[in-house]
Amino acid sequence: MDLVSEGAAARVDAWLASFGDALERGDAKAAAAMFEATESFWRDLVAFSWNIITVEGPAGVEAMLDATLGQAKPRQFRRTDTASEKDGIVEGWFTFETEVARGLGHLRLKGDKAFTLLSTMTELKGHEEKKGRRRIMGAEHGVHPGRKNWREKLEAERAELGTTKDPYVLIVGGGQGGLALGARLRRLGVPTIIVDKYPRPGDQWRSRYKSLCLHDPVWYDHMPYLPFPDDWPVYTPKDKMGDWLEMYARVMELNFWGSTTCKKASFDEAAKTWSVVVEKDGKEVTLRPRQLVLATGMSGVPNVPKIKGAERFKGVQHHSSQHPSGEAYRGKKCVVIGANNSAHDIAADLWEHGADVTMVQRSSTHVVTSRSLFKYGTGVLYSEDALERGITTDKADLLAASMPYRIMHRGQIPIYEVIKKEDADLYDRLTKAGFMLDFGDDESGLSMKYLRRGSGYYIDVGASDLVADGKIKLKSRVGVDHITEDSVVLTDGTELPADLIVYATGYGSMNGWAARLISQEVADKVGKCWGLGSATTKDPGPWEGEQRNMWKPTQQEGLWFQGGNLHQARHYSQFLSLQLKARMEGIPTPVYGMTPAHHLA
Repeated sequence: MDLVSEGAAARVDAWLASFGDALERGDAKAAAAMFEATESFWRDLVAFSWNIITVEGPAGVEAMLDATLGQAKPRQFRRTDTASEKDGIVEGWFTFETEVARGLGHLRLKGDKAFTLLSTMTELKGHEEKKGRRRIMGAEHGVHPGRKNWREKLEAERAELGTTKDPYVLIVGGGQGGLALGARLRRLGVPTIIVDKYPRPGDQWRSRYKSLCLHDPVWYDHMPYLPFPDDWPVYTPKDKMGDWLEMYARVMELNFWGSTTCKKASFDEAAKTWSVVVEKDGKEVTLRPRQLVLATGMSGVPNVPKIKGAERFKGVQHHSSQHPSGEAYRGKKCVVIGANNSAHDIAADLWEHGADVTMVQRSSTHVVTSRSLFKYGTGVLYSEDALERGITTDKADLLAASMPYRIMHRGQIPIYEVIKKEDADLYDRLTKAGFMLDFGDDESGLSMKYLRRGSGYYIDVGASDLVADGKIKLKSRVGVDHITEDSVVLTDGTELPADLIVYATGYGSMNGWAARLISQEVADKVGKCWGLGSATTKDPGPWEGEQRNMWKPTQQEGLWFQGGNLHQARHYSQFLSLQLKARMEGIPTPVYGMTPAHHLA
């Protein structure tokens, strides 16, 4: 350890010792005074708050500690690794315990005060995953007449669950989000059923257009417990992803009910139990879980705009989520309405298959090439270079989580200033072609647009060149006025002949599924999902700085949302699974910082 590291480690040790001492004394004011007065943040993932929350400044820290110290009883704060110092910021990792759990944290110091603090729950005491030295034997040595083998026991469990025994958790949606959460719950011994309308795990990916690949790199996309092999493609093709998810569900022994439609659900306030009607194998089955998780991705119901005359169109029209491939449209005239990820991918797919394609862009789009995004963005934490620096996927997840959303844009703006220069030629060509570009509300680029809106961007894997070169035709700064039997008429009077119309118009909020499945009343009570929301949108108060309603308690008891990309599904499923396990075991889970229902808008 060099002198800089020794000095950084000593400062982290001193801060943790003083902080831990203040917490054990129950002195919230003294602990809060250890945070920067001008600007500081504490992001807690379940460990103290039984919530996913960010508090700001000494006042926010003190308020949270006043509410949580008596229950959490935190102690044993210990640095776990060498500390580092760069640009006046000292960073270090630490472990700690609460009354019911163990945790892992990350600290950034400015001087002798905390600038950022991350605290995460890693396991519940007495309910640890059976891994490592705790793993089960599997085999029963000796002679046991009439005993059942592993397969027979598994089949008996599956036959019982959903018939004579209700699951504790029902997950609606068997994509990566539902499977990741299901795997974590199984490791924790929580009886869980995953229902999905598709026959097999991975069919969500297999059913999409032929050219679809993940736009995020492999190091970013691992599922919990089972990383991809080290020869896996950097950008995963959709069918390969589908096969991996099917294998994952089988190997992790998940209770997956395919070809099952969730029809309706209601919550019994007295019994604290859901009644969920599903249709499986042509028969209705009623399940009564305690906890209901909607794992339908980060998006909600497909947004298909109501356009005058659409019912008269004689060609094919569908939402981007239903688009199979461009093979059937060789020589056909195709109009893609929208200019974000799916719009570009589908337009490029159609062009590759010999279609005449026009993209309709009503508002501006952020574009970043996959090469630049990896070089200056995701690759910093998720890459072979990062692994060689000792940054594993789990460590990368926590480093990413340690930066509060409130200030994340500051680090992103310089990155996109570099990207603007590096890809200036592409941006210039796109602008000359009439394409409307933006870099987000504050020039912070893709990550913040994704977190704030979940839309409005394209990770360029080739379609931008087609647009810039005029191979994909473009009509921008216009909307659709109406549709005729064989054309799309734009608001500027332009008429585009069409055999195919693709509505690449995005999705509604995830609570749209809650409205369909449960009721509009419940959806309104929960409020919007996704986007960086405020704890109090109408009254003054602390800025929450978290994804609205994601992976944490909602205003509807027993209703949870699991979504996001593969990285988020992997990372946040850990914290959602611990919240669900604690409730199953009857561990008190007083939630701090729950957004008041009347503030959700």
